Amino acid sequence: MLKELFAPSDMTEGAPWKKILIFTVPMLIGNIAQQLYNTVDSIVVGRYVGDNALAAVGSASPILNLLIVLFLGISVGAGIMVSQYFGAKDREALSGTIGCCITLNAITSLFLMIVGPLVTRPLLELLNTPDSIIDWCTSYLIILMVGVAGLSYYNILGGILRGLGDSVSALVYLLIATVLNIFLDLTFVAVFKMGVAGVALATAIAQAISAILCMRKLAHMTDLFDLKLRYLKMKKSHAWTIIRLGLPSGMTQAIFSMAMIVVQSLTNSFGEMFIAANVIIMRVDGFAMMPNFSFGTAMTTYAGQNVGARKLDRVSSGAKQGTLMAVVCSAIITALILIFGKYLMAIFTETDELVDLSMSMMRILAVGYIAMAVTQSLSGVMRGAGDTMTPMWISLATTVLIRVPLAYGISWLTRTPELPNGRRECIFISLLVSWILGALITAFFYRRGKWKEKAI
Repeated sequence: MLKELFAPSDMTEGAPWKKILIFTVPMLIGNIAQQLYNTVDSIVVGRYVGDNALAAVGSASPILNLLIVLFLGISVGAGIMVSQYFGAKDREALSGTIGCCITLNAITSLFLMIVGPLVTRPLLELLNTPDSIIDWCTSYLIILMVGVAGLSYYNILGGILRGLGDSVSALVYLLIATVLNIFLDLTFVAVFKMGVAGVALATAIAQAISAILCMRKLAHMTDLFDLKLRYLKMKKSHAWTIIRLGLPSGMTQAIFSMAMIVVQSLTNSFGEMFIAANVIIMRVDGFAMMPNFSFGTAMTTYAGQNVGARKLDRVSSGAKQGTLMAVVCSAIITALILIFGKYLMAIFTETDELVDLSMSMMRILAVGYIAMAVTQSLSGVMRGAGDTMTPMWISLATTVLIRVPLAYGISWLTRTPELPNGRRECIFISLLVSWILGALITAFFYRRGKWKEKAI
């Protein structure tokens, strides 16, 4: 039984909803654990260093997300190819794809380790990061950039495992790393008084451990593919397909991160208190989004395997069942956050004003999580079929053309002598509107069915 649990899952047979659910549950637990990385960082610095340190970690996040989009793109492209070749039972192509991913990631990791530390401080200055937190932001980002190989390899190797239908192994390794991260956070910050730098170092070490465990697992899966030296040599066709499929997803994340950076500049104008509140909201938001991201990834693997097996009828039925489960799960999580959110936010800080401010902003976003369940699930289906461009264009439209102008527009229209920068709610109202419109647009393009023509 235990052996079957850790084995790759063939999602081309059996009831679609059951296959999706069995795959999603470990993914959901894993995504919650992944979110714990950032959450524990925030709790530790908020409790042991102060609210300004909490603001520093949050202000650094959009820049970090922007700098790691290369790996996110490779991970998505790899997951799509692996799931389709696994569904098609093509051992040679599967081996070449996995080997190419490992080499391609090594090159991009080295690039970011060199370039990341050089651009960190200028980017923070460009965003008008307050002087009180800019040094902490800089040290936090530089340490994570130097140790980026652990983060990148875990994401990519975990993506390969999930493409093979094994979401349990990646979960176990992430849980091990999460426990280690918590222990190191407390050791470096509470005991050795290393501050924000200690949090970054703990995260880098824990992520490296999870990457090593993933690599060890893949090295033992010789019944499915070969991890030999000749497959580590980059094959042009594999590299190009990975980039072609993954680049739009990477660009989507880059667009979102750039928009976050632009909006972060507006957020910074409201002062350290609001910056800290934004950090708390985004940490709770991360947990609210977990069902959506989990079902989205599950739908990518499910669609990829069934497209590879040429079973498009199963893709359509699975899309309906998976989206319905995602919506129900998201509605329950959202209701729990609205009821108990204040207690969650009190974990990060003892400042009552900060907790109340965070909760009032969180209420604005509530309905948007249900809309995002639709967006993530249907986008996952399109990506699994090989159509990564449509979700990218939708993200571009909702983020760049709607969210950013709306945030600044509301801010400008609500300026008064008492509120020289406008109302702070503009940050979250603009995000809610972009999520709802994104769900409507995604549903429209899914129903058009052009994604069925994109299979590799």
